[in-house]
Amino acid sequence: MLKIEKIHHVAILTDNYKVSKRFYTEVLGFEILAEVYRAEIQSYKLDLSVNGVYQIELFSFPEYRERASFPEAKGLRHLAFAVADVDAAYLYLKEKSVDVQEVRVDEFTGKKFLFFNDPNGQPLELYEANA
Repeated sequence: MLKIEKIHHVAILTDNYKVSKRFYTEVLGFEILAEVYRAEIQSYKLDLSVNGVYQIELFSFPEYRERASFPEAKGLRHLAFAVADVDAAYLYLKEKSVDVQEVRVDEFTGKKFLFFNDPNGQPLELYEANA
């Protein structure tokens, strides 16, 4: 039997590496683990640490297809990050000029959450871990 231990990383593809790198490092505060440029395919790969535990791989490619980003499209629906205070996160993202949806409450858990998109239209969620 296969035993999956944990999620190793999440890969995100961008069409604007500079903007996405700034968003994930300066706005969301992820730490850069490694950054490489692969000249043969004109692609950057940025490894980011999420609070020292999980890793996001941010890729850029000159050729890409737009993501099917409708809420009910097949595939990855959204990527969710835990935060201690969703209300504070909402205000912080607004200060950073991020277009963020209003804070909502999960009807089953009573915990607060909100949605926003990264610069590529990737849906992201912040979910209150300690509410």
